Amino acid sequence: MPVSDVMQVDGRRAAAEYLRELLLKPGRYRDTWQSRVTKPRDDVINQMAVAEVIAGQLTAVPGQAAEAPVMAYQLRDTVSGALAGLQLSSQTLDSFAAAFGFAEHEADRLRRLLAGTTKIRVLSGSHAVPRQAERDVDQALGPRKHQTISLHDHVYVGADRRIDRVRTLHVIEAMATGLDRMPFMCDTNVMTIEVGHGCEQVAGDVRQIGHGMFAADIMLVKSLGLGETLTLEYWITYRYPGDPTDPAEREYRRAVMRSVDNLDMRVEFHADIRPARIWWAHWDGIEGDILSQELVTLDNQSSAHQFLRSLDRTVVGFYWAWD
Repeated sequence: MPVSDVMQVDGRRAAAEYLRELLLKPGRYRDTWQSRVTKPRDDVINQMAVAEVIAGQLTAVPGQAAEAPVMAYQLRDTVSGALAGLQLSSQTLDSFAAAFGFAEHEADRLRRLLAGTTKIRVLSGSHAVPRQAERDVDQALGPRKHQTISLHDHVYVGADRRIDRVRTLHVIEAMATGLDRMPFMCDTNVMTIEVGHGCEQVAGDVRQIGHGMFAADIMLVKSLGLGETLTLEYWITYRYPGDPTDPAEREYRRAVMRSVDNLDMRVEFHADIRPARIWWAHWDGIEGDILSQELVTLDNQSSAHQFLRSLDRTVVGFYWAWD
């Protein structure tokens, strides 16, 4: 099969996987099709309900009223082929985006996945990160080949009160000659990773590390020599279930398994859903209790900010309360 055909097939599969994740992610998109199902299941997409949503949008398009209305059963095969990644075109993606009102960055990500980009990876089938010892990670990934010079996390909390995405700027220094990749590790709530400046692509299969942790490799734009530095940029999106009583959905933590210098963290809230209170906190490990906390105040941009010069084997971050 020609390379272009392989890229086209892989692009359809990747776009279909992200499309399924968007429709299964708790929130407005899932609510839209589930409202048309008598007994909806959160882990199974009802394709006829999705077809009904798209048919309703197509019928409502100006100038369409004079023609015969589009019926849901006529779109059943289109929806099935799209979600399976077998028959997926840019026109079909546009129909999904218009019918469900996908955010601009989500619709753009779908189009780029369909085009075969390797800079975005949909992460699925993951597990929560349990307490991990440094030796467990070293055993799975091998000796550490880079160190973090600075790390900036910009966290966005959407109007639905869920953490929507995080933009990270990560400056690394090579601890060995020939460093050409960096492992990216995350937990079950991560849905996609998209790489930008300093990153070539997300390569290889997402793999499980030990018990309950998975990782992928971010390929660098160049191979680094000993002591050479590089700034990486990447975006992470999440699939939180949407339980307002779950503390895990009202916090953002950064776990440092070894050491990190110059951590800069900012949490920005949608202007319409500023929390009642927000704290900067230090936790006793990934699964431990809060060791210390400090009440902070949001600025005029509905955000909170914290900078730490150095961290070593610790977990820090923000948590908040809505009421």
